[in-house]
Amino acid sequence: MTRDLDQILRAYQSSFSTKVFTEIDGGGDVLMDAFSITNQMKSKNKQYWGRELGKCWEKLTISIFEDLDGFTKGIKVGQDEICDLVYNNYAIDTKYRVGSGDSGTLKKFKQYGAQIKGLKKTPVMLFLREDNLPAAITAMEKGGWEIITGEGSFAFIKEHSSFDLEDYLKNNQGEFSVL
Repeated sequence: MTRDLDQILRAYQSSFSTKVFTEIDGGGDVLMDAFSITNQMKSKNKQYWGRELGKCWEKLTISIFEDLDGFTKGIKVGQDEICDLVYNNYAIDTKYRVGSGDSGTLKKFKQYGAQIKGLKKTPVMLFLREDNLPAAITAMEKGGWEIITGEGSFAFIKEHSSFDLEDYLKNNQGEFSVL
C-alpha cells in the first residue's frame, strides 16, 4: 500500500516542482510537510495549493480504502459526484479545508447530504485541516454531514483501514520536497 501512496506523492511532487509562484497565515500540516511547502510558498497562490493539496488528500484517502472489503467508488447523481468514496455504510467526501461560504456550494452540500441519507448511508466529510470556515461547517452539519477534522480524520482512517496515514506522512516529512 505504501508504494501506491509513494506514487501519488511523487506525482504531486513532480507537478508542484514545475510551478512558479509570485504571501497565508495559519500553520502548516503534515501534507504540506511531506512536500516541504511553506506557508510563505502557499500564500503566493492559495487557491492553487488548496485545490491541489485537496486533490492529493482525496487520492491518498481513496488509495488507502480501495483495497478493503466494503469499498466502492464515489456516488454519482447525474453529472455530480456527491462523495469521493463509499466504505461500508459511510459515504465519504474529503476536503483539505473549506474557506468559502459560497451559498451555491453550501446548498449543494446540503442536497448531497440528503441524497446520501436517502441511500441509507452516513455522509462523512473528512477534512485534513482544522482551520475551516465555521459558517460552512455549520451549513454542512445542517445538511446531515458528520464533520471530522484534523486528527479526527486521521483517526477515522486508521480505525477503519488499520493504516496510520498521519504517521506515514510524518515519517515522510520532506521526502517529496518541491524546493
